[in-house]
Amino acid sequence: MVRLFEEATGAPFSDGNRIQRLRNGDEIFPAMIDAIAGARESVEFLTYVYWRGEIAQRFAHVLAEKAREGVAVRVLLDAFGAAPMARCLISTMEDAGVILRWFRPLKRFRLWRDLRRTHRKVLVTDGEVGFTGGVGIATEWCGDARDHTEWRDTHFRIVGPAVRGLRAAFYGNWCEAVAEEGTTPSLAEALAPGADAPPRPGNAMTQVVRSSATNGWSDVVAMTEIAIASARHNLRIGTAYFTPDEATTAALVAAAARGVAVEVMLPWPHMDTRVSQLAGADAVAPLLEAGVSIHVFQPTMYHAKLILVDETISIVGTANFNRRSAWQDDEVCMVCLDKDLARVLARDWAEDVARCQPMRLQAWRKRGLWRRLGEAAARLIRPAV
Repeated sequence: MVRLFEEATGAPFSDGNRIQRLRNGDEIFPAMIDAIAGARESVEFLTYVYWRGEIAQRFAHVLAEKAREGVAVRVLLDAFGAAPMARCLISTMEDAGVILRWFRPLKRFRLWRDLRRTHRKVLVTDGEVGFTGGVGIATEWCGDARDHTEWRDTHFRIVGPAVRGLRAAFYGNWCEAVAEEGTTPSLAEALAPGADAPPRPGNAMTQVVRSSATNGWSDVVAMTEIAIASARHNLRIGTAYFTPDEATTAALVAAAARGVAVEVMLPWPHMDTRVSQLAGADAVAPLLEAGVSIHVFQPTMYHAKLILVDETISIVGTANFNRRSAWQDDEVCMVCLDKDLARVLARDWAEDVARCQPMRLQAWRKRGLWRRLGEAAARLIRPAV
């Protein structure tokens, strides 16, 4: 398995990592804030979503406080995803000495480029502790997924050599943002903290896959293809946005045909972007006909990103099971060979399934005319969602 994933993506595995699953905002946000508050030398923070709310203020203030203490704090925000952010929070950070940059500011006559965003979420402190996963900085992610106001999501705290891969994902986007300003990024100086040999506190074999937007292919696509082809017993896919292309749908159907128990979990009742739901409709009937189980999460928006293969391989990170993550956005994912982590995620999966309703083929075929017309219209923009 290590060889397959390495040859498909070109990214090496590292051993000695410890990966902690953090479930929902009640666990995720305190762990991230504690890591920032404990930083001694550097904080690197990249996110696609930074909106409003009390949690947005808390992050801005703790980042500002570390900058005032003399810690090198770099914050990179996607210019599209973080556009709703309160301007006062930017002032709070910059006035305290936070070095803040915007990834691909929106400009006229650059539509093709502006559609390609960074969807990465990365936090690294002192080059030693890293975080990545699905969570954004906004009120929607607070709580414990108890109702529709508290989104269901999963994030991960990483210690070990894999943190270097997360740091590389940050600086890959950071250097582009700095260079676009006409300034040469001082990468060697920025990377000086944390340059010593990384600790190896755990037993997880981990591959960090960085994906950048290309025309029709990316390392996320290669990683996903290998994962589906490798499944022998069960394959579980949790995603906020589900718009697989024809080849990926066929691969899932083929997996079910060879006896793999294929399951997909989706958030449709509380979907934040209905066009994505409509655009993914073409895949539903072929999957249900092949025996794939589709679970529809009921309590709130399901925003986790997860692929579990045979309860042995866990693929986590920022990529959804959609065309934007495959072909347009910069993403970062981790392929983890860690049975303890896989057991935790399998247990989470079972608990989430208990809060789902199954999608039935007969009911799907009876969906109404207006729904079908919406699906037809969404096909026109499917590559962008």
